[in-house]
Amino acid sequence: MRRDSIFYQLFQQSPTLIFELLTNPPENAQAYRFDSVAVKEPKFEIDGVFLPPENETPGVVYFCEVQFQKDEKLYERVFAESSLYFYRNSDRFSDWQAVIIYPSRSIEQSNIYPHRGFLNSNQVHRVYLDELGDIRQLPLWVALMVLTTVDSEKAPSEAKYLLERSVCEEAETASSAIIELVTTIMVYKFEKLSRREVEAMLGITLKETRVYREIKEEGREEGREEGREEGLQRERSLILRQLTRRVGELPQDVRQRVETLSLEQLENLGEALLDFSSIANLQSWLG
Repeated sequence: MRRDSIFYQLFQQSPTLIFELLTNPPENAQAYRFDSVAVKEPKFEIDGVFLPPENETPGVVYFCEVQFQKDEKLYERVFAESSLYFYRNSDRFSDWQAVIIYPSRSIEQSNIYPHRGFLNSNQVHRVYLDELGDIRQLPLWVALMVLTTVDSEKAPSEAKYLLERSVCEEAETASSAIIELVTTIMVYKFEKLSRREVEAMLGITLKETRVYREIKEEGREEGREEGREEGLQRERSLILRQLTRRVGELPQDVRQRVETLSLEQLENLGEALLDFSSIANLQSWLG
């Protein structure tokens, strides 16, 4: 289960989430944006970086690493990448800090002595999700992070609780994003179940998911206003966009086949693509 991608989705939806894990967050935490950066010569790709606003005086850059498998060279890599990036961009930032997120202390690398200077300072923050407390007492977005560590027996009930809580606490857009994230987390956790089986487990319907809403609300509602033919074209465009996000750039012959589908077929494809993970899934569906 690759949880790092889930966490990066969480950070994209709520960039301030990382600062909820820190004792002394920056005063302008709301202005930070989450990104990935490349460091050349040698080239490093750092996936989790929180960048301060560019229109202010040099601020602090935060590096985030989500680590759910033991890596005995993790700190060597993280500190090398962070230091090099800061060196290359020292005119943009006044300081750097690192946040390492573990499911538990047992995943941390064994030999930490060479890095005691960083680890015993206020520059590096180690977060152990199983020590944050009761998932039902945590801030909602932090609770989503902890959900990735909950065992399979307890996960469905906790996931349902978070879905119900999101409806009460969040705006409709944020609630929709949380539904999508909870579903994704559970799909990873229950790998043998399809996405629709996971949705049934959670007691949600396809109509509550982000992909379905984008297709239906943008496509069919505007289709009613623009007329059936124009609406059909709109629906095709939305489906093609969602497919590209899901499986990557479509080969020309596959794209042409999708463009020949009827409105009903496009609606069926809009539901089916939630389970797609590769172009092969789409080709198999098209027959």
